[in-house]
Amino acid sequence: MKKVRALHRRSSRERAGQFLAEGPQSVREVLRFAPGTVDAVYYVRGERSAELVELAAQRGVTTRECTPEVLAQMCEAKHPQPVVAVVRPVSVSLDEALAGDGYVVVLTNVRDPGNAGTVIRGADAAGARCVLISDSSVDIENPKVVRSTVGSLWHLPIHTGSSIEEIFAACRDAGLLLLAADGVGEQLLPDTDLTRPHAWVMGNEAWGLEPEVRDACDEVVRVPIYGHAESLNLAMAATVCMYASAAAATA
Repeated sequence: MKKVRALHRRSSRERAGQFLAEGPQSVREVLRFAPGTVDAVYYVRGERSAELVELAAQRGVTTRECTPEVLAQMCEAKHPQPVVAVVRPVSVSLDEALAGDGYVVVLTNVRDPGNAGTVIRGADAAGARCVLISDSSVDIENPKVVRSTVGSLWHLPIHTGSSIEEIFAACRDAGLLLLAADGVGEQLLPDTDLTRPHAWVMGNEAWGLEPEVRDACDEVVRVPIYGHAESLNLAMAATVCMYASAAAATA
């Protein structure tokens, strides 16, 4: 129990090479899409966990039944989920992440776990090739990030740990235009040609992209605001941009 609970701390996750997937949806998706990364599933007997225990058995994954009190201690939550999995890291290399087709999403200096997870979920829904997350951003194995992806963490390639300079170089080698999504951009999203191979570059929640990062991009694109809102938050703006790319790809 103590070893599982310790995985809420980044230092423990890095030392163990493991992190937590909490809740039926996250556990279901990792068992479906990446069962080889699952070391164990802990569960409280009941309707919501029965299907997952069966799925884990089919995938050859170890399961351990717990009391609600023990699982609550593992999850550190007020209202713990009935199931949690201990899994190994999901990050792939830059070359592996960029090997497919479609547009790419780059996150740099993104610090809020909920925003990072929501962008990953949006990238999954809008058909992105991959998500590349710079080393200045939040740890994607943070339980809050994992929960907010609602399972999308295992649906598309994700790369972490490289500098933004390394990510930009890899994107250029892959023939991608770098499109900075930033509120200071003079170019509007509806006027941007998204039929070209491209990568969306998204920055910090509070101050956007750093000037040197924005200047290193090929174009700076702004999502138009038609009402009186001062701005869109990161996850909302990213979702709008990603769906515009998806629409251009299917037009």
